[in-house]
Amino acid sequence: MRINKKTIESEIFTGSMADVSFLLIIYFMVTSVFSATRGLDFQLPEDNTNTPEIKREDSIDIHVMAGDVIKVDGKQMSIDQILPYIADKLKQNPDKPVILRTDPDATYNDMIQVFDLLRQAPDKIGMEIKTISIPTQREIQNVWALFGMQ
Repeated sequence: MRINKKTIESEIFTGSMADVSFLLIIYFMVTSVFSATRGLDFQLPEDNTNTPEIKREDSIDIHVMAGDVIKVDGKQMSIDQILPYIADKLKQNPDKPVILRTDPDATYNDMIQVFDLLRQAPDKIGMEIKTISIPTQREIQNVWALFGMQ
C-alpha cells in the first residue's frame, strides 16, 4: 500500500511587508543629508539706513564691459593687470572697497573671472580685499550718474 504524502506549499507571510517598507522609507528620509551645489558666497547687506557715502576716490571701480573689455578706474586693463593695480591702491588704504560693475551686454563668465580673481587676492598679492561690492543697475544709474561715469 502506497501512502500519498500531502505536499504543503511554502508561503511567505507578507502581511507586515508594507509596514516594514514604510518604516524604512521614513528612516532613510529622516537620516539622509540633502546636499545642494554651492554657488558664489555673497553676504547680503544689512537693513541699515546709515550707509556711509563713498566718494569716487575712496573706492576702486572695476567695470566689466562687453567684448572682454575691463576698465579699472576708467583705464582699460587686461585681467592680468588688475591685481597689481589693486595692490598699489590697497597699500595706501587696506580698507578700500572694490566696486565691480558689469555691463548688461557683458557675459556672465567675464564677471565671474574678475570676481574669482578678486577673491584670490590674498594668495596672489598677499593682501585681502575686504569689501567687494556688486551694485544693482538702479544703484549704478543713481550713484554713478553723480560722478559722471555713465
